[in-house]
Amino acid sequence: MGRTADYTNERCSVAATLEVVGDPWTLLILRDAFAGVKRFEQWQERLGVARNVLAARLKSLVGHGVMETRRYSERPPRHEYWLTQKGLALAPVLLTMAEWGDRHVYGRDNSPVLFTHKACGCAFHPVLACEACGEVVDRRDLERAPRNPDSLTVGEALEAANMAAE
Repeated sequence: MGRTADYTNERCSVAATLEVVGDPWTLLILRDAFAGVKRFEQWQERLGVARNVLAARLKSLVGHGVMETRRYSERPPRHEYWLTQKGLALAPVLLTMAEWGDRHVYGRDNSPVLFTHKACGCAFHPVLACEACGEVVDRRDLERAPRNPDSLTVGEALEAANMAAE
């Protein structure tokens, strides 16, 4: 896919995520998909990415079940790309990345896009919270412990997920 990193032998959820969406073009495709882009030509125009690269990234996202195709024209045959539930679950990742860029690259007062919370109208800044108790957590509030020393490698886990999807 145009990168040299191979995470397939890792036993790490971050590496597994990178194996699926870690390419910079892939993240920008997802960003635009959340903004409503669904057609190949729209991504090509917006991103200026080479057609073969775009086609490969979209094929990978479909292959991993992050997006699905839906035909919108019979003649000629044309498809749109829609985020699946698996793809929609990446929204917090992209929002957190945008927040990091706003804070550490642009500065919050100079961010290129401002998200507002529709319910209250205030600027939205994502935070991490415990699913069980709702308390906002910081990395210092967490403990890391290996869950399963015999877990699958990234490659094995992706292969198992592909087989389960078939």
